[in-house]
Amino acid sequence: MLNTSFKQTMKGTPVASRQVAGRRMPMSRRGAVAVRAEKVVGIDLGTTNSAVAAMEGGKPTIITNAEGSRTTPSVVAFTKGGDRLVGQIAKRQAVVNPENTFFSVKRFIGRKAGEVGEETKQVPYRVVEGSDRNVKIFSSHAGKEFAPEEISSQVLRKLTADASKFLNDKVEKAVITVPAYFNDSQRQATKDAGKIAGLDVLRIINEPTAASLAYGFDKKANESILVFDLGGGTFDVSVLEVGDGVFEVLSTSGDTHLGGDDFDKRIVDYMADEFNKNEGIDLRKDRQALQRLTEAAEKAKCELSNLTQTSINLPFITATPEGPKHIDTQLSRVKFEELCSDLLSRAKIPVENALRDAKLTMADINEVTLVGGSTRIPSVINVVRTMCGKEPCASVNPDEVVALGAAVQAGVLSGEVSDIVLLDVTPLSLGLETLGGVATKLITRNTTLPTSKSEVFSTAADGQTSVEINVLQGEREFARDNKSLGTFRLDGIPPAPRGMPQIEVKFDIDANGILSVTATDKGSGKKQDIKITGASTLGKDDVERMVADAERFAGEDKKKREAVDTKNQAESMIYQTEKQLDEFKEKVPEDVKSSIQNRVKELRESAGADDVEGMKKGIEALQQEVMKMGQAMYGQPGGDAGAAGAQPGSGEPPKDGDGGVIDAEYTDKK
Repeated sequence: MLNTSFKQTMKGTPVASRQVAGRRMPMSRRGAVAVRAEKVVGIDLGTTNSAVAAMEGGKPTIITNAEGSRTTPSVVAFTKGGDRLVGQIAKRQAVVNPENTFFSVKRFIGRKAGEVGEETKQVPYRVVEGSDRNVKIFSSHAGKEFAPEEISSQVLRKLTADASKFLNDKVEKAVITVPAYFNDSQRQATKDAGKIAGLDVLRIINEPTAASLAYGFDKKANESILVFDLGGGTFDVSVLEVGDGVFEVLSTSGDTHLGGDDFDKRIVDYMADEFNKNEGIDLRKDRQALQRLTEAAEKAKCELSNLTQTSINLPFITATPEGPKHIDTQLSRVKFEELCSDLLSRAKIPVENALRDAKLTMADINEVTLVGGSTRIPSVINVVRTMCGKEPCASVNPDEVVALGAAVQAGVLSGEVSDIVLLDVTPLSLGLETLGGVATKLITRNTTLPTSKSEVFSTAADGQTSVEINVLQGEREFARDNKSLGTFRLDGIPPAPRGMPQIEVKFDIDANGILSVTATDKGSGKKQDIKITGASTLGKDDVERMVADAERFAGEDKKKREAVDTKNQAESMIYQTEKQLDEFKEKVPEDVKSSIQNRVKELRESAGADDVEGMKKGIEALQQEVMKMGQAMYGQPGGDAGAAGAQPGSGEPPKDGDGGVIDAEYTDKK
C-alpha cells in the first residue's frame, strides 16, 4: 500500500510507474501523488520600500511585483470611496490625499506613543495615542484607527500576493527581516504584522545578517566583513565572520532614529524655513504642502547623488490674498552635506561600537558591504571610505540584497539550501529591575542566539509574599533609563525574612530574538512564566481580530475586482457585438438583429447600474444571440465556410480512411 502522507522538499520529482501483474501501468490512472516543496519567501519589510525574493534554481531571486518593479513602496492609502491602495498606486496619490496615505510606518511599529514624538512631526497623517499608550494611525476616509502592524500587514499581503502569481504557487510561509537594533517589542510587532497578513513567519532575522547571507552565499574563503546598513528609517552596523557556509555575527550596533527620512527632513526644514523667512508662511502646518515638500526633498536627495546641483520647483505651493506662491530654488550638494553634517557624524558612532564589541580593528576587516538606498549618498560613501580606509564593496544592489539574504534563510528552513549555518546575536542587553531601581543584566548584548540564562534573586523586605518582575532591555545602569519590555508578578512566596527566599529567574531568547521569562520560587515550587508582550502594541485578541479584518478586506477586494472585471467584459462585448452588427448588417436577418440589439440594451443597463449578477446573465444571453447571428450568416448561400471539407462546428470529421490523420514531412528553412 502506498503511503502518500509524506512531505518531500524536492520540487517536480518524477513519479515512477509501477508493475501490475507483469505489465506496466502508469500511476496517473490511479491518481498520481503530487510531490512538491512548500515555497518559503524572504521579505525585506522596509521603511520606504519593500522587496520579496525566493530561491529559484538554487539561487536567491528577486520577485517583480504586479507593476513590474523589483521593489514596492511601503505605502498604504485609503480613498474617499473606501478603497485601499498599496504600493506605487498609493504613493502616486499621496499629494492629493496626505492625511490618508501612510508611509514610514516602520518607525512606529512596536513602540509607545511617548517614544515617537519627533517622528510624528515628520508625517502629514495623524498619529494618535490609543489605549495602553500605544501608537495608532487615524484614517478619516476609513473612519477608524489602525495599529502600525495593520498597515504593515497590507504591504506584506501585497508582496505575498505578487509572489504567489510570480511563482505560480501558494505562499503562506515567510522569513521577514528587521533592523538589527530593533528591540523585543518591535520584533514581536513585526511578527504580528506577518500573522495579520495571513503568513506563518518562520523566522525574524536581522537585516545586516541577511545582507551578509546574500553577499557570502557562494563564497568559500573566510572573511571578516562589516555591513553598513543605512535604510529609510533605521541604521545598523554588524561585524561578521563569513566562510565555508558559516555566518557568525560577532557584534551589532545601530541607531533606530537615523535613516534616509532624516536626510529628507533636513531639506524639508531648509526649504520651509527659507519660505517662511521670505513669505511669512510656515508650510509645515499645511499637510498637503508638507507632503509636496517631502516628495520634492526625496527627489532632490536622489538627484544630488549624481549631480552637484539640483533645482526644486513647486508651483502653487500655497496662496495668500496677494495671489499664489511658488518655490523655485537651487540646492547644491555642498549645501545638502552641510545641512546633514550632524547626521553623518552620528553614523560613525555605531561603526566604532560594533568594532570595539567584536574586538577587531578596521585593519582586520576584509570587506565593507553597503546596504540600503541611503548608502548611495556620496557623503555617506565618503564617511565609510574615510573610516574604513578602503573602497566599499559595490557588487551587491543595496535595495535588494536584504531580501535576497532573507530568501537564502527561507531556503535553509524549507530544505532547499543546505550547508549554511547562521549564528546571530542579541543587539541589546536584557535584565530586570532590582532594589534601588538598578538594572541588573542577565544576558549581555552580542550574545549568540538562541540562548538561555538564569540567576537567583531574593526578596527586599521581611515577610514579602510576592515579587513584581520588571523586564528591561538596554545598556543603561538604572531601570528608568532602559526600555521596559513588560512586568509580571510571582505570588505565593512563603513569608520569610528578607534575603532568605530563593527566586530563580530564567531568560530564554529564541532564534527570532524574541524573549520569554520564567520565575520560580525554589521554596514553594510556585512558577510564573510569560512571553514578553507587555510593550508590544497588540494583545492576542487584537491580533486575531485584525487577522479577521484583513481576511474580510481581502474578500471585499476580491468582490470589487470581480465587479470591475465583469463590467470590463460586458463593455468589451457590447463594443464587439455592435461592431460586428455594423460590419455584417447586410447578412444578418432582421429578427436576429433586433433580438441582439435588445440584449445589448439590457446588458448596457446592467453595466450602468453596476449590477454584477445582471451583467453575468446579460453576457451569457448576448453570447447565445451572437451565436445565432453566426449560424444565420453561415447558413446563407455564398458563405465563406464549408467550401471544402467539413463545416466548422458540424461535429463530423473529414471522410478519410485514416481517421483524419495525414502523414506529412516538413523541413525547417532558416
